[in-house]
Amino acid sequence: METVKFKTTIKCSGCVATVTPYLNDAVGENNWQVDIQDPNKILTVTTNDTTKENEVIGKLQQAGYKAEKIS
Repeated sequence: METVKFKTTIKCSGCVATVTPYLNDAVGENNWQVDIQDPNKILTVTTNDTTKENEVIGKLQQAGYKAEKIS
C-alpha cells in the first residue's frame, strides 16, 4: 500500500461529509482521511493503485473542491 497526500480546499467537517461518498467511491471506505486542523487541509489516501491519484482529484472536483498532490 502506498500513501498519497493532497493539499485540498476542504475546510470543515461539513465539507468532509460532502466529499465522503466521492472519496469512498474512488478509493474505498477507511482508505482516506482529511486533517482539517492542518492549514493545507491535507487529504491522505492509502491505495495500492497509483492511478487513483487523478481519480481522487477528479472526484473532489465533482464535489466542488480542489486538490493538488504533494510529495
